[in-house]
Amino acid sequence: QVQLVESGGGLVQAGGSLRLSCAASRSIFSINVMGWYRQAPGKQRELVARITSGGSTDYADSVKGRFTISRDNAKSTAYLQMNSLKPEDTAVYYCYLDRAGVGDRSWGQGTQVTVSS
Repeated sequence: QVQLVESGGGLVQAGGSLRLSCAASRSIFSINVMGWYRQAPGKQRELVARITSGGSTDYADSVKGRFTISRDNAKSTAYLQMNSLKPEDTAVYYCYLDRAGVGDRSWGQGTQVTVSS
């Protein structure tokens, strides 16, 4: 099992920026996808963004144009740059890792992002 460690959450005013990081505990050699879900109080968990080991990306419509996901395969780390943050972006953000041929998804511990109006 690969452990994921998240960092970078916090409190920011609307219009501000934060950068989340998600580091894997060891090198990942298989084809894989890393990304983030978020969950706000009383709401279902939703996919925010994901990136394949080849660099293809997908975003939720609500964050397109504001969030950018990237990765450094040499460091087995993914990043989520969040700009123009809105109060509705407030949630706990969970990074994840899916590896080809491995049934279990790895999850980070979650990091709180709070955007004040």
